[in-house]
Amino acid sequence: MTETIRLGDIEISVTRKAIKNVHLSVHPPSGRVTLVAPAGTRLEVARAFAISKLGWIREQQSRLRAQAREAPHRFVERETHHLWGRRYLMSIRHEDARPSVTLDHRRITLTVRPGASAAKRAEVVHEWHKSLLHAVVPALIGKWERKLGVKVTGYFLQRMKTKWGSCNHRAGHIRLNTELVKKPRDLLEYVVVHEMVHLLEPAHSNRFVAILSRHYPGWREARAELNELPLSAENWHEQDRHRGVGA
Repeated sequence: MTETIRLGDIEISVTRKAIKNVHLSVHPPSGRVTLVAPAGTRLEVARAFAISKLGWIREQQSRLRAQAREAPHRFVERETHHLWGRRYLMSIRHEDARPSVTLDHRRITLTVRPGASAAKRAEVVHEWHKSLLHAVVPALIGKWERKLGVKVTGYFLQRMKTKWGSCNHRAGHIRLNTELVKKPRDLLEYVVVHEMVHLLEPAHSNRFVAILSRHYPGWREARAELNELPLSAENWHEQDRHRGVGA
Protein backbone atom coordinates (compact mmCIF):
# COMPACT_ATOMS: atom_id res chain seq x y z
CA MET A 1 0.00 0.00 0.00
CA THR A 2 1.25 3.48 -0.85
CA GLU A 3 0.89 6.35 1.62
CA THR A 4 1.65 10.02 1.19
CA ILE A 5 3.72 12.43 3.26
CA ARG A 6 3.34 16.18 2.72
CA LEU A 7 6.17 18.54 3.67
CA GLY A 8 4.94 21.98 2.67
CA ASP A 9 4.71 21.95 -1.12
CA ILE A 10 6.49 18.59 -1.42
CA GLU A 11 4.51 15.38 -1.71
CA ILE A 12 6.30 12.10 -1.04
CA SER A 13 4.90 8.67 -1.93
CA VAL A 14 5.84 6.09 0.70
CA THR A 15 5.88 2.33 0.11
CA ARG A 16 7.23 -0.48 2.27
CA LYS A 17 9.16 -3.49 1.01
CA ALA A 18 11.31 -6.31 2.34
CA ILE A 19 14.52 -4.25 2.32
CA LYS A 20 17.04 -3.23 4.98
CA ASN A 21 17.58 0.45 4.19
CA VAL A 22 15.44 3.46 3.32
CA HIS A 23 15.65 4.61 -0.32
CA LEU A 24 14.69 8.21 -1.09
CA SER A 25 14.53 9.21 -4.76
CA VAL A 26 13.75 12.35 -6.76
CA HIS A 27 12.67 11.34 -10.26
CA PRO A 28 13.06 13.26 -13.54
CA PRO A 29 11.60 15.09 -15.25
CA SER A 30 9.13 16.64 -12.78
CA GLY A 31 10.94 16.04 -9.48
CA ARG A 32 8.48 13.45 -8.16
CA VAL A 33 9.65 12.12 -4.77
CA THR A 34 9.37 8.53 -3.56
CA LEU A 35 10.49 6.87 -0.35
CA VAL A 36 10.81 3.11 -0.03
CA ALA A 37 11.14 1.94 3.59
CA PRO A 38 11.66 -1.46 5.23
CA ALA A 39 8.48 -3.39 6.00
CA GLY A 40 7.07 -2.37 9.38
CA THR A 41 8.43 1.18 9.29
CA ARG A 42 5.96 3.56 10.93
CA LEU A 43 4.85 6.54 8.84
CA GLU A 44 6.12 8.91 11.56
CA VAL A 45 9.61 7.43 11.25
CA ALA A 46 9.53 7.74 7.46
CA ARG A 47 8.38 11.34 7.84
CA ALA A 48 11.24 12.16 10.20
CA PHE A 49 13.72 10.68 7.72
CA ALA A 50 12.22 12.72 4.87
CA ILE A 51 12.43 15.91 6.96
CA SER A 52 16.12 15.24 7.62
CA LYS A 53 16.65 15.06 3.84
CA LEU A 54 14.46 18.04 2.93
CA GLY A 55 17.40 20.20 1.83
CA TRP A 56 18.68 17.44 -0.45
CA ILE A 57 15.19 16.93 -1.94
CA ARG A 58 14.84 20.64 -2.77
CA GLU A 59 18.34 20.71 -4.26
CA GLN A 60 17.56 17.76 -6.56
CA GLN A 61 14.22 19.24 -7.62
CA SER A 62 15.85 22.59 -8.40
CA ARG A 63 18.48 20.85 -10.52
CA LEU A 64 15.82 19.01 -12.50
CA ARG A 65 13.76 22.17 -13.08
CA ALA A 66 16.84 24.00 -14.33
CA GLN A 67 17.72 21.16 -16.63
CA ALA A 68 17.45 21.82 -20.37
CA ARG A 69 14.36 20.49 -22.07
CA GLU A 70 13.90 19.59 -25.67
CA ALA A 71 11.18 21.61 -27.33
CA PRO A 72 8.36 19.44 -28.71
CA HIS A 73 9.29 18.37 -32.21
CA ARG A 74 7.16 19.47 -35.17
CA PHE A 75 8.99 17.25 -37.72
CA VAL A 76 9.59 20.05 -40.20
CA GLU A 77 12.41 21.06 -42.55
CA ARG A 78 15.78 21.82 -40.87
CA GLU A 79 14.51 20.94 -37.41
CA THR A 80 17.19 19.66 -35.02
CA HIS A 81 16.99 16.02 -33.91
CA HIS A 82 19.42 13.88 -31.93
CA LEU A 83 20.49 10.31 -32.58
CA TRP A 84 23.05 8.37 -30.52
CA GLY A 85 24.24 11.61 -28.94
CA ARG A 86 24.81 13.48 -32.23
CA ARG A 87 22.89 16.39 -33.69
CA TYR A 88 21.14 16.03 -37.07
CA LEU A 89 18.96 18.26 -39.24
CA MET A 90 15.70 16.90 -40.58
CA SER A 91 14.79 17.04 -44.24
CA ILE A 92 11.21 16.42 -45.39
CA ARG A 93 10.32 14.75 -48.70
CA HIS A 94 6.79 14.36 -49.97
CA GLU A 95 6.10 11.28 -52.09
CA ASP A 96 3.04 9.18 -52.76
CA ALA A 97 4.76 6.13 -51.31
CA ARG A 98 5.16 4.28 -48.04
CA PRO A 99 6.61 6.60 -45.35
CA SER A 100 10.26 6.02 -44.48
CA VAL A 101 13.26 7.51 -42.70
CA THR A 102 16.88 7.46 -43.91
CA LEU A 103 20.10 8.69 -42.35
CA ASP A 104 22.83 10.30 -44.45
CA HIS A 105 25.85 12.11 -42.98
CA ARG A 106 24.32 14.69 -40.61
CA ARG A 107 20.81 14.66 -42.05
CA ILE A 108 17.69 12.64 -41.27
CA THR A 109 15.38 12.46 -44.29
CA LEU A 110 11.72 11.80 -43.50
CA THR A 111 9.65 10.77 -46.50
CA VAL A 112 5.88 11.07 -46.07
CA ARG A 113 2.84 11.40 -48.29
CA PRO A 114 1.69 14.93 -49.18
CA GLY A 115 -0.47 16.39 -46.41
CA ALA A 116 0.80 14.03 -43.72
CA SER A 117 0.01 15.45 -40.28
CA ALA A 118 2.57 16.19 -37.57
CA ALA A 119 1.18 13.23 -35.62
CA LYS A 120 1.76 10.92 -38.59
CA ARG A 121 5.30 12.24 -39.03
CA ALA A 122 5.97 11.67 -35.35
CA GLU A 123 4.63 8.11 -35.61
CA VAL A 124 6.91 7.31 -38.55
CA VAL A 125 10.00 8.65 -36.75
CA HIS A 126 9.08 6.82 -33.55
CA GLU A 127 8.79 3.53 -35.41
CA TRP A 128 12.19 4.21 -36.95
CA HIS A 129 13.65 4.89 -33.52
CA LYS A 130 12.31 1.56 -32.28
CA SER A 131 13.84 -0.24 -35.27
CA LEU A 132 17.23 1.28 -34.44
CA LEU A 133 16.95 0.11 -30.85
CA HIS A 134 15.82 -3.37 -31.89
CA ALA A 135 18.96 -3.56 -34.03
CA VAL A 136 21.30 -3.11 -31.06
CA VAL A 137 19.49 -4.10 -27.84
CA PRO A 138 19.46 -7.91 -28.37
CA ALA A 139 23.26 -7.99 -28.71
CA LEU A 140 23.67 -5.93 -25.55
CA ILE A 141 21.31 -8.21 -23.66
CA GLY A 142 23.12 -11.31 -24.92
CA LYS A 143 26.49 -9.86 -23.88
CA TRP A 144 25.34 -9.10 -20.35
CA GLU A 145 23.37 -12.31 -19.94
CA ARG A 146 26.71 -14.11 -20.22
CA LYS A 147 28.51 -11.69 -17.91
CA LEU A 148 25.82 -11.61 -15.21
CA GLY A 149 24.59 -15.18 -15.53
CA VAL A 150 20.95 -14.16 -15.97
CA LYS A 151 18.26 -14.69 -18.61
CA VAL A 152 16.08 -11.97 -20.11
CA THR A 153 12.88 -13.53 -21.45
CA GLY A 154 11.84 -10.40 -23.36
CA TYR A 155 12.09 -6.64 -23.51
CA PHE A 156 9.74 -3.72 -24.10
CA LEU A 157 10.42 -0.40 -25.81
CA GLN A 158 8.25 2.38 -24.49
CA ARG A 159 8.12 6.14 -24.06
CA MET A 160 8.39 6.81 -20.33
CA LYS A 161 7.89 10.06 -18.45
CA THR A 162 10.10 9.46 -15.42
CA LYS A 163 12.38 6.46 -16.04
CA TRP A 164 15.05 5.37 -18.48
CA GLY A 165 14.23 1.74 -17.82
CA SER A 166 12.54 -0.74 -15.50
CA CYS A 167 12.62 -4.45 -14.73
CA ASN A 168 10.05 -7.11 -13.87
CA HIS A 169 12.39 -9.56 -12.18
CA ARG A 170 9.69 -12.20 -11.67
CA ALA A 171 8.85 -12.37 -15.38
CA GLY A 172 12.42 -11.74 -16.51
CA HIS A 173 11.40 -8.71 -18.59
CA ILE A 174 13.14 -5.37 -18.92
CA ARG A 175 11.63 -2.15 -20.24
CA LEU A 176 13.62 0.58 -22.02
CA ASN A 177 12.70 4.18 -22.75
CA THR A 178 12.74 4.82 -26.50
CA GLU A 179 14.31 8.23 -25.77
CA LEU A 180 17.56 6.32 -25.24
CA VAL A 181 18.03 6.21 -29.03
CA LYS A 182 18.86 9.92 -28.78
CA LYS A 183 21.61 9.40 -26.20
CA PRO A 184 25.18 8.11 -26.64
CA ARG A 185 25.27 4.33 -27.09
CA ASP A 186 27.26 3.73 -23.91
CA LEU A 187 24.40 5.23 -21.90
CA LEU A 188 21.97 2.77 -23.49
CA GLU A 189 24.30 -0.02 -22.40
CA TYR A 190 24.41 1.36 -18.85
CA VAL A 191 20.60 1.32 -18.62
CA VAL A 192 20.46 -2.24 -20.02
CA VAL A 193 23.02 -3.41 -17.44
CA HIS A 194 21.26 -1.56 -14.63
CA GLU A 195 17.93 -3.23 -15.38
CA MET A 196 19.50 -6.66 -15.86
CA VAL A 197 21.22 -6.44 -12.48
CA HIS A 198 17.69 -6.16 -11.04
CA LEU A 199 17.20 -9.76 -12.15
CA LEU A 200 19.78 -10.62 -9.47
CA GLU A 201 18.68 -8.02 -6.91
CA PRO A 202 15.22 -6.41 -7.32
CA ALA A 203 15.81 -3.51 -4.90
CA HIS A 204 18.34 -0.68 -5.06
CA SER A 205 20.08 -2.27 -2.08
CA ASN A 206 23.72 -2.35 -1.06
CA ARG A 207 23.95 -5.71 -2.82
CA PHE A 208 22.58 -4.17 -6.02
CA VAL A 209 25.18 -1.38 -5.88
CA ALA A 210 27.94 -3.91 -5.23
CA ILE A 211 26.96 -6.08 -8.21
CA LEU A 212 26.59 -3.08 -10.54
CA SER A 213 29.91 -1.62 -9.37
CA ARG A 214 31.71 -4.90 -9.93
CA HIS A 215 30.44 -5.38 -13.47
CA TYR A 216 30.02 -1.75 -14.60
CA PRO A 217 32.38 0.38 -12.47
CA GLY A 218 31.63 3.59 -14.39
CA TRP A 219 27.90 3.48 -13.65
CA ARG A 220 27.89 6.62 -11.49
CA GLU A 221 29.45 8.69 -14.26
CA ALA A 222 27.02 7.20 -16.80
CA ARG A 223 24.04 7.97 -14.57
CA ALA A 224 25.20 11.55 -14.03
CA GLU A 225 25.71 12.10 -17.77
CA LEU A 226 22.31 10.63 -18.59
CA ASN A 227 20.55 12.86 -16.08
CA GLU A 228 22.33 15.97 -17.38
CA LEU A 229 21.17 15.44 -20.97
CA PRO A 230 18.05 17.21 -22.25
CA LEU A 231 14.73 15.61 -21.44
CA SER A 232 12.00 15.37 -24.00
CA ALA A 233 8.96 17.59 -23.59
CA GLU A 234 6.87 15.19 -25.64
CA ASN A 235 4.32 12.98 -23.94
CA TRP A 236 3.97 9.45 -25.37
CA HIS A 237 2.33 6.32 -24.02
CA GLU A 238 2.69 3.62 -26.66
CA GLN A 239 4.89 0.61 -26.07
CA ASP A 240 6.44 -2.14 -28.13
CA ARG A 241 7.37 -5.53 -26.81
CA HIS A 242 10.05 -7.73 -28.32
CA ARG A 243 10.10 -11.37 -27.26
CA GLY A 244 12.57 -14.17 -27.45
CA VAL A 245 15.72 -12.26 -26.55
CA GLY A 246 18.64 -14.44 -25.59
CA ALA A 247 22.33 -15.07 -25.95
